Amino acid sequence: MSDKEAYRLFFPERYQSEVLYTLPEYGKIHKELQSAGVTLKLLWQEYVDQCNDTNGIAVGYAKFCEGYQKQYRLTNHLAHKPGVSIQVDWSGATMQLLDPATGELRKVYLSVGTLPYSQYIYVEPTIDMKSNTWLHCHMNMVAFFSGTTIRLICDNLKTGVISHPKEGDIILNEQYVVLANHYVMAVMPAQVRKPKQKAAVEGAVGKIATAVIDSLRNELFTSMGDLKVAIREKMTVFNETPFQKREGSRQLIFAETEQAKLRPLPLVPY
Repeated sequence: MSDKEAYRLFFPERYQSEVLYTLPEYGKIHKELQSAGVTLKLLWQEYVDQCNDTNGIAVGYAKFCEGYQKQYRLTNHLAHKPGVSIQVDWSGATMQLLDPATGELRKVYLSVGTLPYSQYIYVEPTIDMKSNTWLHCHMNMVAFFSGTTIRLICDNLKTGVISHPKEGDIILNEQYVVLANHYVMAVMPAQVRKPKQKAAVEGAVGKIATAVIDSLRNELFTSMGDLKVAIREKMTVFNETPFQKREGSRQLIFAETEQAKLRPLPLVPY
C-alpha cells in the first residue's frame, strides 16, 4: 500500500479532517508572528478570509492555535518578539576598582540591558548609579545594539521612575522621558513586586555574576578603561556561547533575526 493509503487506514478521522479542511501554513505563520502587533487571532482571521476566497474550508480558531503550538512549542515564545523591547536594570552584585594613587578600593556598579527575544546582553561598569550615569549607559547600550525598540522596560529605581502607585499615573524621571522620546521609545516600568515582568534582565543579572564578576574575581583593575575592555571580552564570549536548551547563541539569534527588527538610531545621539 502507498503511504497515503496506509495513513487513511490507520487514521481515518485525521485523514478525513486533512482532506476536508485547507490546513494553515504554520511555517509562514511562525515568521509572521515575529512582527510587532501580529497575533494568532489576526493571522487566523486572514487565513479564514483566504479560505473563503478560494472556496476552501478553514479550521476553527482553537484548532488553528493547537496546530501551531504542536509544531512550535519549544521555540522562543510568543511572549517575546524580536525588536519590541529592551529590559534594563542595575546588577545587585558589584566589582572593585583600585585607585593607584591612594590604594583605595572603589565600588563599581554594573548597568545591564538585554533584548528578551535573543537574550543578547549589554553590560557597562560605572562608579555610581546617578541619573546622568543611567542616561549615558542607555546611550551606549542602544549604540551597542545599533538600534532601538518600541518599549523600554525598567525597574522602579529613582533614576528612571519617581513614583509607581497601585492606582493613578506613573511619574517618570523627566530626563529619562526626554531620552526615551529622543529614541522614540515608550518607558514601561515593571509593576512593583512583579519581577516576572522583566524576567529576561533579572535572569541576565544572575548570569552576569558568573560570566563577568566571578570570572574576573582574581584580577585587580586600576583604570575604568581596562575594566571595560575585560568586561566586553567576557560578554562577547557569553553572547557567543551556544544555548543549552535552544538552538544557536545569543549573538547568532540577534544577528540573524533581531537586529533587522530594531529601529534605526537617530542621526544625532541624545
